[in-house]
Amino acid sequence: MSSDSVTDSENPPDPAAELPWGQLAFRTSAARLGQLPADQGVEIALAGRSNAGKSSVLNRLASQRGLARTSKTPGRTQLLNVFEMPGGERVIDLPGYGFARVPDAVRDAWRRLIGSYLEQRASLAGLVIIMDIRHPLKEGDVELIDWCNGAGLPVHILLNKADKLKRGPARSQLLGVARELEQTGASASLQLFSALSGDGLADARAVIAELMAER
Repeated sequence: MSSDSVTDSENPPDPAAELPWGQLAFRTSAARLGQLPADQGVEIALAGRSNAGKSSVLNRLASQRGLARTSKTPGRTQLLNVFEMPGGERVIDLPGYGFARVPDAVRDAWRRLIGSYLEQRASLAGLVIIMDIRHPLKEGDVELIDWCNGAGLPVHILLNKADKLKRGPARSQLLGVARELEQTGASASLQLFSALSGDGLADARAVIAELMAER
């Protein structure tokens, strides 16, 4: 992996292991687990706070500008959005979290939905958490990492919006987050990413391919 990535693995993902991202297509939305596709095959989930740019990250991963709808109203997505590749590999876009204006009842419902999904979904190979590089490891982010670590579920962090910082400060932020994770005993690989410019795209795709291949 590049110098803009930090991994807890001695064997970095193979960049040549590619998935057909260009053929990723929206399949369905689910308000509850029973509405998801059959729990078989393999999938990864994307999670992140409501202002982290999760939809833009998914669009960049798929090289499809309009695949996931972006909204100027953070917290709008309240469903599990399912995207699928021709081979059956799935990407599950989880509802955003951490938006202050969302009513408590809605926030609690999201938490239960996400928690149930992470706990019960047997085909889930790993969680990719998108964070704004300027505001990493906020409430919700840490909770998800801790839960996944306890469940033995791999976590990869994309420090998105790296284009908002110069290269030196961005690299310092990456290393700072890595140190904080190490100090707290949390386990996650992480990298710089920019949905705007595409920086970090190859590394992110390689990590996701590796997670799916290991399932």
